[in-house]
Amino acid sequence: MTIQPLRVVQWATGTVGQAALRHFIGNPHFQPVGVLVTNPDKVGRDAGELVGLPAIGLAATDDVEAILALDADCVHFAPLLPDVDTVCRLLRSGKNVVSPLGPVYASEPFRADVEKIEAACREGGVSFHGTGIHPGFIGDILPLTLTRLSDRIDRIQVFEIADKLKTPSVYIEYMGFGLSPDELAARPNCMTGAMHAFAQSMAFVVEGLGKRIGDVTERHEIALATHDIAYEGGVICAGTVAGQHWEWTALVDGAPFLVYHLYYRMGEDMTPAWNLGESRHRILVEGAPSFELTLAASPEADGHLPFLGITWTALLGATAIPAVCAAAPGFVTHMDLGIVKPLGLARA
Repeated sequence: MTIQPLRVVQWATGTVGQAALRHFIGNPHFQPVGVLVTNPDKVGRDAGELVGLPAIGLAATDDVEAILALDADCVHFAPLLPDVDTVCRLLRSGKNVVSPLGPVYASEPFRADVEKIEAACREGGVSFHGTGIHPGFIGDILPLTLTRLSDRIDRIQVFEIADKLKTPSVYIEYMGFGLSPDELAARPNCMTGAMHAFAQSMAFVVEGLGKRIGDVTERHEIALATHDIAYEGGVICAGTVAGQHWEWTALVDGAPFLVYHLYYRMGEDMTPAWNLGESRHRILVEGAPSFELTLAASPEADGHLPFLGITWTALLGATAIPAVCAAAPGFVTHMDLGIVKPLGLARA
């Protein structure tokens, strides 16, 4: 039986967008029909060329109206910043949307956005799914799935540990690395209010277990560079921020139940020395029985262990597209999708 390829649009070609576009080009179950770019230097370039592949005969555009007018099954929407209004325009145009920017769950701070998205889905007869590695997978559907191995759960801890010196990204600047502690405290950055985004995943897990979150607390620790640290985007000067630990705790029945740890750092030469080891994700379930799961990249040929957060963010969205296109119209979460069955992964 021949399955008609899904016609997809890649919206934005940053690091996440490039990884998704590369998947769409290589997977026979997808047919890229549009690429939206915001960098003028990319306009008119072939989609394949943008991701280091042979040309496929599809030129990138910055014309939003042209993208809206396309006959497409789904848009993988991956700009740098959320844009619910544009998402709703895409949905009303009859295109399903999958986005690593979320929202991923209708927790209270995002309820209004979810309601707008639901209304646009009904108008367009399509669905929306928010996903990503974290929020969107490592802190919600994965730990909730692991709870089936439990008789009783006292606490769940989720760790994201990333050495951005080994795998540089725009988040080095956007998170305020290289600032003094006072500058970091005074300037809003991409982590300002991040607790609410991650609390979506917390609500997903806790409500999936039949409980409700009473409150979420936040703690932020920093570590300072012990000497100048050069990276491809500049220098983290000695005495400036080289490590950040964000900790969010969801209280259930008055006790800490779900704790997220986000450790981002620029190498190990900092004080205090956290000695975190290689980049990885880790889930620790404490109870009866207690157990843990570690998710990390395999070593590359040169022994390098990359942090695959960006790649996994793209692929979690891309591989969900067939299920989202097949879903009933509306805002769909992991609960609604059930077990996602990706297409085209087993190929030469």
